Amino acid sequence: MIYPLVTDLAADGVPVAVTCRVLGFSKQGYYRWKANPVTERDWIDAHLVNAALDIHSDDPAFGYRFIADELPEKGITAGENRVQRLCRDHGIWSVFSKKRGLNRKPGPPVHDDLVERDFTAAAPNELWLTDITEHPTEEGKLYLCAVKDVYSGRIVGYSMDARMKSSLAVAALENAVQARRPERTVVHSDRGSQFRSRRFVESLRRHGLTGSMGRVGACADNAAMESFFSLLQKNVLDRQRWLTRQDLRLAITTWIERTYHRRRRQRRLGKLTPIEYETINRTALTAA
Repeated sequence: MIYPLVTDLAADGVPVAVTCRVLGFSKQGYYRWKANPVTERDWIDAHLVNAALDIHSDDPAFGYRFIADELPEKGITAGENRVQRLCRDHGIWSVFSKKRGLNRKPGPPVHDDLVERDFTAAAPNELWLTDITEHPTEEGKLYLCAVKDVYSGRIVGYSMDARMKSSLAVAALENAVQARRPERTVVHSDRGSQFRSRRFVESLRRHGLTGSMGRVGACADNAAMESFFSLLQKNVLDRQRWLTRQDLRLAITTWIERTYHRRRRQRRLGKLTPIEYETINRTALTAA
């Protein structure tokens, strides 16, 4: 919109007719705009679009339906069709959209790959991995985001939710930080939108953590996390049909805390459990 420029120049003494002629539009159009520069509908739509952009920036996976669901939390009520029209007009698409012509490849990395498939660590909290998995229940899907310490294989933080939002990844990271109090830890993930979101990146920065992202299509980049998810699938998720998310949530938590951490021995840890491995090595380091 360049009409405000005409007003500014007129205040400096430049005639409206001259400015309109130079900029290539009519005086009548300018004066119509000046009489009613922004309609109430345009004003409301502008606020809605700004709110939609904020929601989409926090989680690029959100399309217009999810955005419409989130708008009431920002004090805006709008029908789904209206939200769809405004999102379409302003190019606000979910990164998973199947519309023709849209790029469905993983988004660009927001961090360099600092790991380069070297999934080893000499000390606790040196390198964390994080990823998201899902499983159906009769109520709908339950999403799990887990954070794994490469040193011992321990799941140092996790979060579960009915929706795969950026808040799922942020909650898992915050849970891990609270439990471990890390310093300068590298947190490696894939290029999922939750890990590229502004909220997740800000959480890394706030806690002094360093983000790292794997390459597109490099299956080995997720192998270390996939090994944990594979065990979870075999020992919990596929053992029965789950009626409610709460039932599955309780089963996952119980298996992680009671079985995976304290009973399941790992050959790479000298046939110790993650808890045993960390305890023995912490004692050895203290004695040294």
